[in-house]
Amino acid sequence: MDATDFLLGGVASMGATLFTNPLEVVKTRMQLQGELAAKGTYAKPYKSILDAFVTIAKNDGYWALQKGLAPSLCFQFGINSARLGIYNTAFENGYTRTKDGKQSIWRNAFWGGLGGFIGSALASPFFMLRTHLQSQAVTQIAVGYQHKHTGMMSALKDIFQKHGIRGLYRGVAVTMPRAMLGSGGQLAGYGYTKDMLLRHPLHAQQSDRLVSFLSGTAGGTVMAITMTPPDVVATRLYNQGVDAKGKGIYYSGVVDCFIKILKTEGVAGLYKGFWPHYMRIGPHSMLVLVFFDELKAIRKRFYRNREKL
Repeated sequence: MDATDFLLGGVASMGATLFTNPLEVVKTRMQLQGELAAKGTYAKPYKSILDAFVTIAKNDGYWALQKGLAPSLCFQFGINSARLGIYNTAFENGYTRTKDGKQSIWRNAFWGGLGGFIGSALASPFFMLRTHLQSQAVTQIAVGYQHKHTGMMSALKDIFQKHGIRGLYRGVAVTMPRAMLGSGGQLAGYGYTKDMLLRHPLHAQQSDRLVSFLSGTAGGTVMAITMTPPDVVATRLYNQGVDAKGKGIYYSGVVDCFIKILKTEGVAGLYKGFWPHYMRIGPHSMLVLVFFDELKAIRKRFYRNREKL
């Protein structure tokens, strides 16, 4: 086991987040518009991904597309340092392979899911802070509950002072299974695809970067499909306002949120923001895994050169 796997996993995800955070902003707002309202009964300030980009830039300014970047970086470092560190340790030690040496989809899913489960528990408060800040908008395009934070540290301080540690971990009950499903699906798709490409007769004609790119893309596709419904529920739970006792004003918990969305918005409500989520998670997944492979290659060269000294 190389402990630097955990550090490299976190750094790789932070690098990817710098490119994909604007799509996270768009996804969050599209998931919140029309909250608990039947289709056709509410205004849609964000009609499509492109329209959302234009609307946000026009009304909130271009920098609004990077809202919540600080907690996004912290969240991604926390969750990915755990999940990629745990997964890569299992991968390198052969725990993801069957007896005949082939990659097992289910074993990859287990180790990826375990890492995501643990990482999301550690990073959950930053998911909340990110959601609060990304949903903030001027009145004419505001959706969902509007929190009055001025930044990540003020939000952290405000929530902790009013509701303590428990307040910071509100919604963790959905982020852990959300991450377990998404991470398990992503790394199962990534590991299986990478193993298949490496075993292919044409592998000698493929660069390592191409293998990482294709494997990461496959993993991101699986991740978006499995992750969107719990992601919508997580966004709603985290963004809702709370009363003086710290209880949500819209939803009492995961099951209540899920049922209310189904009753008022239908199945489509659970897939709100799917396309910006897919467009974010695909490139993000690919970038994280490509950066992770590149950082491991740099580490390998560093160790090799140090041995020569």
